Amino acid sequence: MRRASPLRRSVQTYYAPGRDAALDTFQARFLSSGELGFDIGAHVGDRTAGFRRLGARAVAVEPQPALFRLLRRCFGGDSGVAIVPALIGAAPGEAVLRLNTGNPTVATASDAFVAAARDAAGWEGQEWDCAIPRRVTTLDALAAEHGTPHFIKLDVEGFEAEALAGLSFAPRALSFEFTTIQRDVAAGCLARLAALGPYRFNVALGESMAFSLPAPVTADAMRAWIEALPHAANSGDVYASPDAARITP
Repeated sequence: MRRASPLRRSVQTYYAPGRDAALDTFQARFLSSGELGFDIGAHVGDRTAGFRRLGARAVAVEPQPALFRLLRRCFGGDSGVAIVPALIGAAPGEAVLRLNTGNPTVATASDAFVAAARDAAGWEGQEWDCAIPRRVTTLDALAAEHGTPHFIKLDVEGFEAEALAGLSFAPRALSFEFTTIQRDVAAGCLARLAALGPYRFNVALGESMAFSLPAPVTADAMRAWIEALPHAANSGDVYASPDAARITP
């Protein structure tokens, strides 16, 4: 039997039957009809699709050309979705995006991410075999063009701290991905958010879409919790909001 292409595998994973309902229930904590969400690192657009099912507008940012074309096919006729083919960083300019053609979920603009994965358990066989220049814009620039987001989802494979360095306002809620191979990046993100506003934090491991902590915690407590995770936990998303009710199970 023919194996599915890497892109088709992503579509099958993120649009698996039954996943929509769980995603919508979870994302409804952060977005309502008429509001605006930023999907940074949109990949195959499952989060953007969820924003739209909730009635929210979406800005989907994806630097990989093949995935940008897929997003255009999926959302190109939807006036409630803006699709941006760029990286998000600390300042406008250009950067090199390293592609993993066998696993497009881990394309990255971070050389440190590639280095951290190289000898890490669970990352065997990952190869970043192509590099392309891509335009860099900032979260501030996106907000100036499209409006201030009510929620930002940030998943950019080790480039999260650089992306948050280009954010000067405190959104109502935000999430960023972390990995156990780069806990220092999570620490940098937590420090940046603590400087922006009175955030509290919770976390969802993997693709669970369920909070792991019984109540929101401070940035210092969140950093310590991530530091104590076993390596095999691999990844998750930290959720931040000044409104504790949004991030309480």
